Amino acid sequence: MEDRQLLQPEKLEAVVVIAEKVLAELDRILLGRHQLHRQVMAAILARGHVLLEGLPGLGKTALVKVLGGILSLDFSRVQFTPDLMPSDIVGAHILQDNEAGVREMVFRPGPVFTNILLADEINRASPKTQSALLEAMQEHAVTLLGTTRALPQPFFVLASQNPIDLEGTYPLPEAQLDRFLFKLHVGGLDVDVVSEIIATRHRGETPQPKFHLSAEDLHRLFDTVDRIFIPKPVGRYIARLVAATHPGGVETPEEMNRYVSFGASPRAAIAIAEAARATALLRRSPTVGFEDVAAMAVPALNHRILLNYQARLDGRDTTSLVEELLHKLDESGISLTDGVKLGS
Repeated sequence: MEDRQLLQPEKLEAVVVIAEKVLAELDRILLGRHQLHRQVMAAILARGHVLLEGLPGLGKTALVKVLGGILSLDFSRVQFTPDLMPSDIVGAHILQDNEAGVREMVFRPGPVFTNILLADEINRASPKTQSALLEAMQEHAVTLLGTTRALPQPFFVLASQNPIDLEGTYPLPEAQLDRFLFKLHVGGLDVDVVSEIIATRHRGETPQPKFHLSAEDLHRLFDTVDRIFIPKPVGRYIARLVAATHPGGVETPEEMNRYVSFGASPRAAIAIAEAARATALLRRSPTVGFEDVAAMAVPALNHRILLNYQARLDGRDTTSLVEELLHKLDESGISLTDGVKLGS
């Protein structure tokens, strides 16, 4: 694979311009979220699901709705509540009279049969209902009464959740969390941004998108990301990074050994690799570099590492632990088997 032909600069540039138009439109409509927009765009290019966590009123729902409009994809929204049932998401069979007057079971698809599903406040529903999305997120299909139905392509779940210490929330099952490519924190806006919103956005309404991505251009983006090359040393670095999240590992730092109960799964390594491809594309590189891996490590790992009770007592979180892990690996300088300088 080392002799794989890289993307030609002019072809890469033409595709990057398309991605930058999407990002520019997001920045124009939703103010003060430049970094968040790049992370969400990387997840879309990697064809992954995104979990947005933040307090109500910070624009999580607006981001998903605007993104769906720009990408020209079908969009469905499900407001998750404690009484929501799995059939309210995936659909159900109902008895219905056919043209001959005979009653038969007919499948009525749920809102999951779309391109972008906004699972709003996903952690307000019961774990049983949350788990109804597992097969859809992993297999892009729904199975009911022994029949498997494929979902439209592309398919993304963009979910919002409130911090788990808010009243009326349920923690997401670990198996479902692992299906999200990223978990992104949505924080507050600074004074200048809020002032501009007050001055330019009456009643807080967001402008309509002026740019709409065609289906052809979206597939060009996907195809180009798939052609971004990951060198063997970078792939090895991703594997080392994920392995070091497990207590007792060869390169596991002391902080991980002390505060982590369970490390990240192999799916985390795949997530980092695919997201790093997207980040490399956005910086006009035909190959993934170590900096692309470092940029995607926190959003790809912070929901896949299970902390122990000691971490809660000491006020530690996964974000700081992953950042320290990246620093430790960078300090080590040399890959144990590849002999490649990480900073090069």
